[in-house]
Amino acid sequence: FDSVPNTLIANAAVPGANSSHLLDYQVPQAVEVFQPSIIVMTVGGNDLLRILGGIPPQAVLADFQANLTAILARLRTGLPEARIVIGNLYSIPEIAGSDEVVPIFNQIVQGVAAAFDVRVADVHEAFQGREGLLLIDRHGAGLFEVHPTNAGYLAMAQAFDKALR
Repeated sequence: FDSVPNTLIANAAVPGANSSHLLDYQVPQAVEVFQPSIIVMTVGGNDLLRILGGIPPQAVLADFQANLTAILARLRTGLPEARIVIGNLYSIPEIAGSDEVVPIFNQIVQGVAAAFDVRVADVHEAFQGREGLLLIDRHGAGLFEVHPTNAGYLAMAQAFDKALR
């Protein structure tokens, strides 16, 4: 650990944060405090869980698109030289509706990212057809244990590495 100017990597992730939280809290930290030269991020998983928890999909998707647009606009304005890569979402076959709504999230990510010259890491493709990448795959796992396993995080890292090249 060192002072902010000497920081090589900073993890600004917050468990349970959705796109609104990212916009309100993590983006200002990035722009005003950390001022990174490379930003790799995922956003939308906790927004997806709002739909799966019963919030109307149209409302969540509209909020997500507006928030993602504001997030990338703020990052591009505040950090114009930063390389930004955003990961799209992976499907969670064990959760009903995931296979239908995740492609819509990913279309939003692709469209908004393109508008701001942001690369997309194809996490969805990296997870497609593979088992053992999510905690929910483990015997006795709860329905909302949707985070990646170590193997899943490795697959994500490889997708981000590919997008950065």
